Amino acid sequence: MDIKQEIANMKGIPTQKELNENLQKGTYVVTFLKLDGDERVMTCTKSFDIIPKENQPKTDKQPKEGTITVWDVNAKGWRSFRYDRIKKVEDAGVAQR
Repeated sequence: MDIKQEIANMKGIPTQKELNENLQKGTYVVTFLKLDGDERVMTCTKSFDIIPKENQPKTDKQPKEGTITVWDVNAKGWRSFRYDRIKKVEDAGVAQR
């Protein structure tokens, strides 16, 4: 088992690659520490079935290493967070439209 998988298992979260793949398919509730130390809980996705057409990315720009960019379902806007600051990931159980 590689070190990334081991760390993800210890934290009880998917690896960064697995999380990105999951977010492509559905909506998840991610709890993480913001850079200022505050805890944030965000319902987010990368699924084009959920993101409004006018807000879908026009390019395939890759985020910085270790950063995950997502659509915040509640704020209706793009947000990003650092993978290494994630505390918890839960399936939001939101059905795709």
